[in-house]
Amino acid sequence: MSTLRNKVQLIGNLGTNPEVITLESGRKLAKFSLATNEIYKNNKGEKVTETQWHNIVAWNKTADIIEKYVEKGSEVAVNGKLTSRSYETKEGDKRYITEVVCSELLMLGK
Repeated sequence: MSTLRNKVQLIGNLGTNPEVITLESGRKLAKFSLATNEIYKNNKGEKVTETQWHNIVAWNKTADIIEKYVEKGSEVAVNGKLTSRSYETKEGDKRYITEVVCSELLMLGK
């Protein structure tokens, strides 16, 4: 059961082209948003699609693959873990963000 702790698996489509950054240390970072859809029928029998957006970050070789082969609209499967962090804006406001740190990426579709 310990392998199930803090594990996230998502299948969805990229909402934007990935942003890829090479840090001073030489490490590569890729960031993108991923949309997942849940389709169900409401109590009136109408089909409803609910979209959730997820912030994804990937490092090093995974970031290399994303940079070369993945673009807006691509369908991918992501395996990773949830992380939360905070930062301060230029105005001094504290912001919080939750991201999925991608450890594996599988390209789906065409």
